[in-house]
Amino acid sequence: MFAILLAPVYLALNLYFLFRLLIWLGMMSEKTKKLYIRIPVIVIFSFFSLAMIVGFFLPKASSAKRNMVMIGNYWYGVCLYTAMVLLTADIARLGILFMERRKKTGPFRIRTKKIHVLIGTFCVAVIAATTIFGVIHAGVIHTADYAFTVDKKAGKMEKLHIVLVADLHMGYNIGCDHIQRMVEKINAQAPDLVVIAGDIFDNDYDSLENPERLIRILKGIKSRYGIYACYGNHDVAEKIIGGFTFESDGSEKKQSDARMDELLQKAGITLLMDESVLINDSFYLYGRPDAEKPGRGVKVRKTPEEIMKGLDTEKPVIVLDHEPRELDELANAGVDVDLCGHTHDGQIFPLNLTCRLIWENSCGYLKKGRMHNVVTSGVGLYGPFMRVGTDAEIVNISIQFQSSKDAEPGKAENHR
Repeated sequence: MFAILLAPVYLALNLYFLFRLLIWLGMMSEKTKKLYIRIPVIVIFSFFSLAMIVGFFLPKASSAKRNMVMIGNYWYGVCLYTAMVLLTADIARLGILFMERRKKTGPFRIRTKKIHVLIGTFCVAVIAATTIFGVIHAGVIHTADYAFTVDKKAGKMEKLHIVLVADLHMGYNIGCDHIQRMVEKINAQAPDLVVIAGDIFDNDYDSLENPERLIRILKGIKSRYGIYACYGNHDVAEKIIGGFTFESDGSEKKQSDARMDELLQKAGITLLMDESVLINDSFYLYGRPDAEKPGRGVKVRKTPEEIMKGLDTEKPVIVLDHEPRELDELANAGVDVDLCGHTHDGQIFPLNLTCRLIWENSCGYLKKGRMHNVVTSGVGLYGPFMRVGTDAEIVNISIQFQSSKDAEPGKAENHR
């Protein structure tokens, strides 16, 4: 429903932005009021404004659709920061008008035509600088490091090195080059185990740049004990626009595209669908389906208590879960490590601030009782193609195993 409401609001905002742009241009020079200047501006602005919506209706698996959606996602980010900058400028302007009326003085010099042009130029510069930085920064993959102790024996293993990634969102925004950089970053860490905490795809399988090449790239991940994954809320086949999906009428259950499952299998990635695997006869890895959209073959996912049934609780239990929910329940059930993604750490400022109000652990490390929870901001992105105030990242996790009598209280070292 929200995706349906998004289009008219988005178009209305773009009309307002165009209106403000034409006013600013008109103040700069009399020449910019001429039709031969204004018509090209309106045409170019309209092209970018409509790209996202036009792309939504183009045929699947077409280069035209992919290009239009990508352009629309770039412009979506520009619109977000345009709205924020103009809102700030308008609030400042209203504040000045209020001060004038309270003091009953003449107009401030800030209301002159020249000052209007300078302020408009400053706003354009801020919008351009922020969006360009956000686009470039989104392509830079960082490394976060955490280390903690799990006070259980893990067979003959004394330590375990995990690389956690999540939220690849392979599709219109994220293509082969970005995934190649991710794989190179992972392999540079020489991990024992690689885990992917959901949102591998961005809903539409046909949006993938080159599925066969992606398979070859992902097969290049090197890990001693393999690569395991769980699905997230975007690993289901559904229509999406601007990062927002369309709710179904409930008559048909949303699930992953069968080609998604096949791609992971060909890439050598083991998908865990509400099931566990005992690795090296030393520790358990349990992959949970998404809380909201459990996907193919799962109607209702198991509770934390049901997860632990049948497991040897003397061994460490590591849970892979897309959304960082049920932290207390997992900790109380006896889970030792919970690895998550989903939040993107808000992806762009100021959403990274509000994100921390929503999630108990929006990004980073949190200790819940004896359980260690790590949430990554993710490798990819959805919706607007940019990151501002957050990082794309892979996460190094060093776990030290000890016997109960020798163990010290678990603590984490965080190096971001």
